[in-house]
Amino acid sequence: MYRRCGFRYEKKLRAIGVAHIAGIDEAGRGALAGPVVAAAVILPQKFRHRCLNDSKQLAPEVREEIYHDLIADAELRWAVGIVDSVEIDRINILRATHKAMRAAIAALSIPPDHVLIDGLPVIPFPFPQTAVIDGDCFSLTIAAASVIAKVTRDAMMRDFCGHFPEYCFSQHKGYCTELHLLKLHEFGACPIHRRSFEPVAQPLLALEGLIQPATSPAWRPRRETGLPVPAA
Repeated sequence: MYRRCGFRYEKKLRAIGVAHIAGIDEAGRGALAGPVVAAAVILPQKFRHRCLNDSKQLAPEVREEIYHDLIADAELRWAVGIVDSVEIDRINILRATHKAMRAAIAALSIPPDHVLIDGLPVIPFPFPQTAVIDGDCFSLTIAAASVIAKVTRDAMMRDFCGHFPEYCFSQHKGYCTELHLLKLHEFGACPIHRRSFEPVAQPLLALEGLIQPATSPAWRPRRETGLPVPAA
């Protein structure tokens, strides 16, 4: 059943006296290259935006417009946390994602009273939290974080494309697409590839998995509907 993204979780928290509610989401967890980026957002109580929704459901140009609307709002508080590919390989992607989330929360100018997190709980975490599966589809606070995280990371990947143009990072943003695997097989890994990810180590096997539909869905390309300080 379709449920409109709104403030149901935020209203429940405010009803029990919680004032500053942050939403947090990440971008780039499933990519084969580049950083994982988390964003934390505290929206004003009377916040409204006619187009804000889960970033994956937004066209790239709409997502960019919303991003600029969000960061231009003087009453909105936001921050990002970034963990690069070297650290991802060192500590694994789950720990790196959680590290980016904690960094984003720590960078907020106002400490939150409660945090709404997209997905599963983050342990340990410095503030009370509510984990919401597909939270960016239900909570506008999380949706705002998803937009900021995605636009930020996509901008970084476009910059990386200038350094490593042969990989076409501006097109696939480092995700496991057929184009990316072809380039990876042709040129090998570059400095921003996650070498602990099996498709980076064995790009030909991953490519064969994409071309042959009978193989495991894990090797199919992630379809991105559109596009987006240092590591803590």
